[in-house]
Amino acid sequence: MLTFLGFAMIATFLVLIMMKKMSPIAALVLIPALFCVFAGKGAHLGDYVIDGVGKLAPTAAMLMFAIVYFGVMIDVGLFDPVVRGILRFCKADPMRVVVGTAVLAAVVSLDGDGSTTFMITVSAMYPLYKRLGLSLVVMTGVAATANGVMNTLPWGGPTARAATALKLDASDIFVPMIPALAAGLVFVLVLAYVLGVRERRRVGSLVMPGEEAAREPESLVAAGSGAKAAAGGAGAATGGGSGAGPDAEPDPAPEGPAPAPEDIQGLDPHRPTLRPRLYWFNAGLTAALLTAMIMELLPIPVLFLLGAALALTVNFPHMPDQKARIAAHADNVLNVAGMVFAAAVFTGVLSGTGMVKHMADWLVGAIPDGMGPHMALVTGLLSLPLTYFMSNDGFYFGVLPVLAEAGAAHGVPPLEIARASLVGQALHMSSPLVPAVYVLVGMARVEFGDHTRFTVKWAALTSLVVLGAGMLFGII
Repeated sequence: MLTFLGFAMIATFLVLIMMKKMSPIAALVLIPALFCVFAGKGAHLGDYVIDGVGKLAPTAAMLMFAIVYFGVMIDVGLFDPVVRGILRFCKADPMRVVVGTAVLAAVVSLDGDGSTTFMITVSAMYPLYKRLGLSLVVMTGVAATANGVMNTLPWGGPTARAATALKLDASDIFVPMIPALAAGLVFVLVLAYVLGVRERRRVGSLVMPGEEAAREPESLVAAGSGAKAAAGGAGAATGGGSGAGPDAEPDPAPEGPAPAPEDIQGLDPHRPTLRPRLYWFNAGLTAALLTAMIMELLPIPVLFLLGAALALTVNFPHMPDQKARIAAHADNVLNVAGMVFAAAVFTGVLSGTGMVKHMADWLVGAIPDGMGPHMALVTGLLSLPLTYFMSNDGFYFGVLPVLAEAGAAHGVPPLEIARASLVGQALHMSSPLVPAVYVLVGMARVEFGDHTRFTVKWAALTSLVVLGAGMLFGII
């Protein structure tokens, strides 16, 4: 009964948000509350929610202060050189813009924190997508998938959890997986190229200053005919992210000439919040913060709290300026924190009622006996749906030991099981149970349902590529 209710609750949630019948916050709260009553445990709903909130409170605190910190760093101009470099590479070509998104997300993911990656990536790329009229779900999909592949770094979380759960060394799990993960990252870049080419066909491209100077003005206007004015012509740049991916019909060309290439800027170079004299202080502070995160000198929420306080104090010593910066980022803070606490209701009910355990036991029990010698492959395939519908903690500490024990009975080493368990991370990063994904869709002004509908198929395919490469190289 609980197995059926668990799957039904998840399916109901996904259908309602993808059909835009409910907002994610409302769905995360009301649907699990309703199913908790169906399970006959409505009297314990309060306990489940408080338990879920307690577990996710550090994550909410981390995201709140991370948004403030990186928001301030964006305000003061720390990432302006990165944006200018991306613009020089992209040259207003949609294909290069999408590939640049994948590269930027992958590089920034080296810090091991998804929310940081999404804040920097969206801040750098959003203005360019909006100015050129590109689909924002392409940006969120590519960024989430690239980050999912990189999320397997030993300090990113999943690898450490797998090592802890099976009492293995994290380096023994991760290092042999590098070729398979590299194949997954190459696939993401190829995917970004393909999606970029499709976007180029849909909206055209502009010519940046100095490129093809001899090109006639009529050609420039024709090439950029799909680009939208910043006033909001881009369907993908609205709150719903257009809902349409690259398969959408091309929008009608705007009246008048295409926007001048020199107008395409990622961030306003004349904004009053810039602090060029403090650039190296801010760069050093950010480097120290990320180093402390990787070395785990302090809990991440504490590091971001200290970093945000120090960044505000040094860059904006006057109280009115500090209040203005906090107010400027209050919308993002409230939206993300609210989503995390709403997700606490969902995860609290799933765990508290025992739905997660029954779902996992049912899936493991459904494995045919003949698949025993192939438990690594089974683990890799199961990691896709299980890490999407469950938290990483639930999967790695609850399900993985059971899979490893079943594999050991058929002579499959636990190291292979551990490596196979990592392949679903590309899909996991778009799970409704991952707080960072709400940072991504919130800053990009994309509906979560649109992001899910577009991204899931590509992320699942990326995970299968990693699994296939792992088997081909003899890693899994």
